Amino acid sequence: MGWEVGTFMTTAGKHHVIIKGVKDGLNFLLDDSCELATVLEELRHKVESTHDRILTGPIVRVQVRLGKRSVSDEEKEEIRAIIGQKGNLLIQSIESDETEPLVGTAAPITMLKGMVRSGQTLKHEGNLLYMGDVNPGGTILCTGSIYIMGSLRGMAHAGVDGDEAAIVAASHMRPTQLRIAGVISRPPDEWGFQEAFMEYAYIKDGRMEIDKLNGLHRMVLA
Repeated sequence: MGWEVGTFMTTAGKHHVIIKGVKDGLNFLLDDSCELATVLEELRHKVESTHDRILTGPIVRVQVRLGKRSVSDEEKEEIRAIIGQKGNLLIQSIESDETEPLVGTAAPITMLKGMVRSGQTLKHEGNLLYMGDVNPGGTILCTGSIYIMGSLRGMAHAGVDGDEAAIVAASHMRPTQLRIAGVISRPPDEWGFQEAFMEYAYIKDGRMEIDKLNGLHRMVLA
């Protein structure tokens, strides 16, 4: 069952933005019966204020539902910018009942939990959200992207079939080696970060880059 929290309401006592928890993330339901500016004002208020504590933490997939409203590319970008303030919120789609999805349909993602110990290899087809640690000597291999809610201290190889759009993200990033498609990472001491946490790796111009996790939404929306 979904849920909605928050106290922002119009003078008429009606919510124009409802945030519901679903099995695979959050649904943002935007009212289609009023001016878009009114909806965006409430959306901004909930993201920045009333829902601030809830919309933080691990990566959460977001589906934005517009009802029967049609929006322009500029309005779509404004919705992205407001929700994208929270680096853990990954917008998977912005959909109207009358149109095709305005953002690419979400790729399936599988959640597993446990610990990958030294000498163990976890293989997975598709995208993986792993709740646990990957110890030194442990390996995760995925055809899609890898999101680790724990410490990555072993080896992670995303896009093993050649998908250079795949990424590797971890709450604590200190791998012995990273690979995306056929590209192998530089040593961790060359990444430029003194602290090793909440980072992700991706390929840009044929080279692997490392960035803070709060910039991950820009990759998803690119």
